[in-house]
Amino acid sequence: MEFKLPTETVDLPSKGLLYSEDNPLSSGQVEIKYMTAKEEDILTNQNYIANGTVLDKLLKSLIVTDINYSDLLIGDKNAIMIAARILGYGAEYKFTYNGKEEVVNLSEIENKPIDESLYTKGLNEFNFTLPTSGNEITFKLLSQGDEIKINQEIEGLKKINKETSSDLTTRLKYMITSVNGEKDRKVIRDFVDNAFLARDARSFREYVSQIQPDVDLTFFPLGSERAVSIPIGINFFWPDFEIS
Repeated sequence: MEFKLPTETVDLPSKGLLYSEDNPLSSGQVEIKYMTAKEEDILTNQNYIANGTVLDKLLKSLIVTDINYSDLLIGDKNAIMIAARILGYGAEYKFTYNGKEEVVNLSEIENKPIDESLYTKGLNEFNFTLPTSGNEITFKLLSQGDEIKINQEIEGLKKINKETSSDLTTRLKYMITSVNGEKDRKVIRDFVDNAFLARDARSFREYVSQIQPDVDLTFFPLGSERAVSIPIGINFFWPDFEIS
């Protein structure tokens, strides 16, 4: 017997513009179902919690549209996560920040505006001239699949040298697709390790932040005029959940 489950459509921050036309994500929307007891089992799975995959397991279970989960841009994944939380446990989200209880209405969170003139439909690639060195690079916005590879590489490097800190450079190596027209991965990695000026890296990160489609996950703490990021964790989906 088939049971009917209510679903909702999520509008992706990217509007689907950065996915190839044959990718279902190019529609700019994803259908997700309401959370069931099965998904609560996922949230309490200690193995998923321990290895950091619990939220991805949850979202994969909720997405109805036939997509390759690894293709999801990180900003689009964030939009699905917010929608899943609202459908599962409501829009009110309480959490503690700097010792004070804060309350955010998740239904008021909006997608960041994007400058579509900078996008080439169906192509996830952008150009940027580094302001100090003058080197020209092309780059892509990271997907869920990229994040998995980045985390695996970082963990591998830590096993070789526990004192190493390569998070930033590893991420840059996956984002950059060419340097001065050269697409060879070895050349790109050598550039990041030995020729990417700190001033240029900062300008590049600022530019990426401006063009990257995402949801606005910021709020103003009580008594503060400075916006900070909403903390996201297991309790985001299950406020009463306690990790044993």
